[in-house]
Parts: sequence; structure tokens; C-alpha cells
Amino acid sequence: MRLSRRGLILGGSAMLAGCATAAPPPAPITVAELQPPPPPQPTYTPAVQVTPPPLDPQRLVRPELMSRAMAALDIHHERLPLRDRMYLVDFRRFSGEPRLYEVDLIGGRVTPFRTTHGRGSDPEHSGYARRFSNEPESYMSSVGAYATAGASWGPQQGPNVLLDGLEYTNNLARDRAIIVHGADYADPEFLEREGKLGRSYGCFSTAHADLPLLRERMGQGRLLFAFA
Repeated sequence: MRLSRRGLILGGSAMLAGCATAAPPPAPITVAELQPPPPPQPTYTPAVQVTPPPLDPQRLVRPELMSRAMAALDIHHERLPLRDRMYLVDFRRFSGEPRLYEVDLIGGRVTPFRTTHGRGSDPEHSGYARRFSNEPESYMSSVGAYATAGASWGPQQGPNVLLDGLEYTNNLARDRAIIVHGADYADPEFLEREGKLGRSYGCFSTAHADLPLLRERMGQGRLLFAFA
């Protein structure tokens, strides 16, 4: 359930250690404080107009999460050129439930996966993320809009997907080595045994069986949006 804090992750020109690096952390963001003002209206017209997916019969995705993600697509359009699908993480949900969603923005299909949160976000290991931070060594999850930065590989976590944080709440993602990777503590066997997923150092850890599909489909230049 523990991750190495000193693995090399290859991405771009950066060499990152573990899921965190050292620096004095300020006060974390709590769920109660996580209520940013409505995002500004975009001042451009995208080349391809995208509307929220028409189909979600099971209402898997919370409307507020979907709305904020759609706004983020426009706000960060220069860093998110691919608008065929996006990835949403609902940190309000229990870690044992599917809460990472691939949203098909063309056909409306929503495909759920499971993902972890950081141990600093849930120090009592309740299964719920309560606090969020962008600071190194906080071991907390960060919220906000990320751009997927392509498939990579590291000697500790193995195959992964690199992420670039686009907002003040997550813009140290590369420095903290916040990535998408597979982990034993996110596998179904762990969930069946413990009743919840384990905790990362802030990364979006997934089941090993789910990672190849996500790694292939996330690619580079798509939105991953996390919120609570």
C-alpha cells in the first residue's frame, strides 16, 4: 500500500521523484472551502462546438462536476486541443466506488473506473478525501483541470500517464510527480479484502487491469478534471 518516494519518472525533460518532493506545506484546502467562484466566460469560439454528452442514463456524473469540466475545456482550450473525450474524477465519492469517468463527448457514453486519493487527503483512511493541497510532501490529492501529457514509464511505478496541472490548485503536478499509474492497492483483490482502495502519495492510481486502456486513450492534450 506504500509507494516509493524516490522513483524516477520520465516525462518531457523533467526527472521527478516519487509522487512528491520536499517543501514546507501551507494550510490545505478543505472540502468546505473548495467553492471557487464561477469560471469566467470564454472569449473565443472553439473550432468544434462541444455540448455536454446527451446520454448518461445512470446519472453517473454529478451535474456540477460535468458543468465545471465543460467550462474548463473552454478556459484551457490552448492546452486541451483534443475534445473527443475527457476524464473526470469525483472526489466526493467513496474510494471503493467507481469515480474516474471517461466521458465520450461525441457519443455521450460514460465509462467508470476506480481511482485512489492521496493519504494526506484522508489521514484516517476513511475512504473519503477530505483535504486537498498542491504542496510537495503534503501527500494530498490536488483538484482542478489537468492536461494529459502522454504515456510514460518509470522504474518505480512502471507504465503511467503524465499530467500537467493547469490551475493554481494543481500547477505543481509535474514537480510532485502526480501521474496516473497502476497499483496493487487499487486492484479489485485489495478492494474485496479491505472494503476500500488504498491511498497514494497524491497520484491517480488505478487497477493494473484498467491502466493499459486508460494509458492508450488518455493520450496527450485531453482534459482530466478532479473536483470534490
